[in-house]
Amino acid sequence: MLIRIEKYLSEEGIMSRREAKRFLESGDIKINGNIPQPGDKIDTEKDVITYSNKVQEIMNEKMTVLVYKPRGVLSSKDTDSGKNIFDVFKQFKDLNTVGRLDKESEGLILLSNDGMVTKAITGKDHLIEKEYTVTVRENVTPSMMKKMSVGMKLDDGWTLPAYARKIDTHTFNITLKEGRKHQIRRMANECKLTVESLKRIRIHTMVAPRMLPGNFKKLTQAQIHELKEFTKQNKKTA
Repeated sequence: MLIRIEKYLSEEGIMSRREAKRFLESGDIKINGNIPQPGDKIDTEKDVITYSNKVQEIMNEKMTVLVYKPRGVLSSKDTDSGKNIFDVFKQFKDLNTVGRLDKESEGLILLSNDGMVTKAITGKDHLIEKEYTVTVRENVTPSMMKKMSVGMKLDDGWTLPAYARKIDTHTFNITLKEGRKHQIRRMANECKLTVESLKRIRIHTMVAPRMLPGNFKKLTQAQIHELKEFTKQNKKTA
């Protein structure tokens, strides 16, 4: 099958299209021993792609870390609005946050310098699940859980179907496949619920039940590969 080189490398989870274009322009990617141009196509069943040592080194330096963000900490590099996540995880200041977790929420978030991981988690076609435990002031009812699960109309449109279930009188779990700003808090507000605490406890298959605020775990290459493969095989269809 003929396909543009940049698209092939991106869809295979090897590198982003932007990275591919840059390496093609610098001659650090070769096809069958020849230097192609950005936009050239390859035969995925016949052609052989090779990379320079420079590309190999850059790709080997990529890192993704699962961290537990404390409550009251910004999940950005903003230095004007209080303590941010890189004040807590100074050793990872050269990485970027993957998605967001609002200041008053706590829990799991990824830090990475791998554009393909960011695309897998936040891209418009992603179907990566994120699970949260929410504690509210009022009583949780089955009708509220059903309303959240089937989809709700917010000020920016209808939410995708979710999975919400009651844990106890004041607690519920909810799993989303999208990430709108303050989405769970807005959904709770539509149900007349006041959120007192919100914790992200899972991203895709990544859980960390013993992690405390300030803890972190580096993802293995196997975990990163599985994440990219899942995204490749489970893109949203129109």
